[in-house]
Amino acid sequence: MDTRRLRLLLELSRRGSMRAVAEAMHVTTSTVSQQLAVLATEAGAALTEPDGRRVRLTPAGHRLAAHAVTILAAVDAARLDLDPDADPSGDLRVAGFATAVRRSLLPATVVLARDHPRVRLLIHEHEPAEAFALLAADAVDLALTYDYNLAPAAFDTTLEAVPLWSAPWVLAVPAGATGTHFADFAAADWIVNSRSTADEEVVRTLASVEGAQARIVHRADSLDLVEDLIVAGLGVALLPADRAHTAGVRLIPLQGTSVALRSYAVVRSGRAAWPPLALLLSLLQRAG
Repeated sequence: MDTRRLRLLLELSRRGSMRAVAEAMHVTTSTVSQQLAVLATEAGAALTEPDGRRVRLTPAGHRLAAHAVTILAAVDAARLDLDPDADPSGDLRVAGFATAVRRSLLPATVVLARDHPRVRLLIHEHEPAEAFALLAADAVDLALTYDYNLAPAAFDTTLEAVPLWSAPWVLAVPAGATGTHFADFAAADWIVNSRSTADEEVVRTLASVEGAQARIVHRADSLDLVEDLIVAGLGVALLPADRAHTAGVRLIPLQGTSVALRSYAVVRSGRAAWPPLALLLSLLQRAG
């Protein structure tokens, strides 16, 4: 099977229409249709079927599109073996959580723009579970993710994770609240992330150490919103110690059991040698 035709099939599975594939691949719609017809002959199975005025993949088409992800990745890897020192160029798709985008990725964009203008970053803001899903679907090339020392992530064997940096987290309470230790707030109303369960797991672990059951009441993704809820007296939360906090929030260091957020750059196994990706990984590790 011609890999260019496999690419067209894979794009059709992702984009849903011949026209969208043609626009993305800079060919005509009739070319896409003709090439997919040839691919169906090569595969010995019908790959598409009418769906109103459009077409959709048949079950065989979906299966072959899934194989195409692996096949095309293997072809890319073979090209790398032939030219491992190629000058980095191309679009690099990155999904990451907001803090890592600001702290790690944005400084790297400055270096890339100055020294490697042929590499273009496409940035998507996502929590780890969302980023992992995009990585598995080959919709991004790199994921910036995190876990906590009290809630470690289990990385799939098809992925390679590179540790980047870690940051301590502390208890954040309303400025006027009484209490100086985590135990004083273990049974309070808690605010946790709305798009991830990692910090909730940490909160419940810390509370159980104190013999209490954490009461999760509010969920918010934005750390600014979390602080607003704390200032309003609606609950307490864990926040990064190195974050610039509003005056209405008081930070209490954790004693005994510390909490640290750990960040990672995650890629699919075998992809890290791709020149643009290898360059970005180097920049991220160098920044720490």
